[in-house]
Amino acid sequence: MSALLITATDTDAGKTVLTTAIAAYWQRYCQDRALGIIKPLQSGTGDREIYRRLFDLDQSPEELNPLYFSAPLAPPVAAEKEGRRVELERVWPIFQQLEQRKALVLVEALGGLGSPVTPELTVADLARDWRLPTVLVVPVRLGAIAHTVANVALARQSGVELRGIVLNCTEARTEEEIADLTPIEAIESFVQVPILGVLPYFENAEDLSKLAAAAAQLDLERLLPISLVAKG
Repeated sequence: MSALLITATDTDAGKTVLTTAIAAYWQRYCQDRALGIIKPLQSGTGDREIYRRLFDLDQSPEELNPLYFSAPLAPPVAAEKEGRRVELERVWPIFQQLEQRKALVLVEALGGLGSPVTPELTVADLARDWRLPTVLVVPVRLGAIAHTVANVALARQSGVELRGIVLNCTEARTEEEIADLTPIEAIESFVQVPILGVLPYFENAEDLSKLAAAAAQLDLERLLPISLVAKG
C-alpha cells in the first residue's frame, strides 16, 4: 500500500509520459501486484481518457478521476465557471480506499508543483498534507535549470518528500542537447536532489513496450516507495 505523486515544473512537462511509462513497466514486470492510477483533479479532456484506453486498472471512473471540470483551466477558475468549488474532502477518502486495494498507486498531479488546487492550496501543499513521496518531472529545454531550482525550493519550503527528478524530452533531442540544456551534475549540485534518469522523446506516447523499456532505465529503486522492483 504505497503511493507516488508525479508532478512537474509546469504544464506539458511530461507527467503523463512518466506516469504511463511506470504503469507500463509495472504491468509488464510486476503483474502479481495490483497497480492503481488516480488523477485527483482534471480540467478538460486528457489524462483520464488516456489511462482508461491504455490500462485495465480494475477501478471505477470516480477512483480514476474523482473531480472533473470541463474548462481546461486551473481548477479553482474552472470550478468557479461551473458554479462549483474544489471539494478535496471528496477526493481524500477515494484515494485512501484505492491505496488500501493496490500495491502501488500513481497519483498524477495537475500542472506544476506550484499550480493551484484550491484558492488556498497548491500541488505542493497537497503533497505535504497527503504525505505523498514525490517525483519532479523536468522538461529538457532552455530554462530547465532555473525552473528546477525554484520548484525544489518550493518543495522544501512546503515540506514535500521529494524522491528525485526525472528529465523528459518533450521533443527529439541529441545527447549533446540534453547535456547542454539539463546538465545533470550541475543541477544536482544546485538542488541536492538526485536525477533518476532521462525519458527520451516518444513519437508514439502510447507505445507501452517502448515506455516500459524507458522506465526500466530509470533508477526505480530510488523512485518508487517500495522495494519490490525487479528489472525486466
